Amino acid sequence: MIKINLLPQRKAKRSTADVSSSKQMGLGIGAVAAFAALVFVAVDMPKRSKLGDLRAVNAQLDQSIAASKKKLAGPPSFDELAKAEEDSKVRAEAITRLNAAKVVPAHVLHELGKILTREGPTMTIAMANLAGNGVGSDPNKRFQTDWDTSHVWLLGFYDTNGTFRLDGGAQSESDVTQLSKRLAASAYFTDVTPAGGERVSDQASGVNYYKFTITGRLAY
Repeated sequence: MIKINLLPQRKAKRSTADVSSSKQMGLGIGAVAAFAALVFVAVDMPKRSKLGDLRAVNAQLDQSIAASKKKLAGPPSFDELAKAEEDSKVRAEAITRLNAAKVVPAHVLHELGKILTREGPTMTIAMANLAGNGVGSDPNKRFQTDWDTSHVWLLGFYDTNGTFRLDGGAQSESDVTQLSKRLAASAYFTDVTPAGGERVSDQASGVNYYKFTITGRLAY
């Protein structure tokens, strides 16, 4: 026989131990959340604030460095100023030697000073095209723009009714060629011709050098 109980069943009461365990778990979770919040406020937030300040300082430093680099790279640079000073000294020494040899027009002295530095000769537009590297240039008129002008030195400059003679010394014959090409390219000299040279030895120092003479005419 099957018996069916139609009376409502009573729910089992939770034991005191289960309630206590649930309360402890809730308190534990709350404690962990409170500790995490304390760590965030007391440790993480100050560090984030300090990191933000450091990033702002770094950004300002980057801007300052970039501005300094731009200022140093702008014209003229330190190297360019140093080179200009060196060229001025070389030119002054050359002009002093020329003045001691013979008094010549000031513009000729100035041009010789330019020729004996990296600045180079004063050229007409036509001559600049011939001495350049573009279409229509003439290899015979071309000179080396990076030639070291300290390889030559002047011993005398003589002007006779527009005809000049330039005496000097050089480390090699190729240096004389470069000087002659610069003189020929200049608007102040014409008919430039190396008149000859020889290898000699300086009696005082014993240094061997190439003694040369260049002739031509002055375009007053």
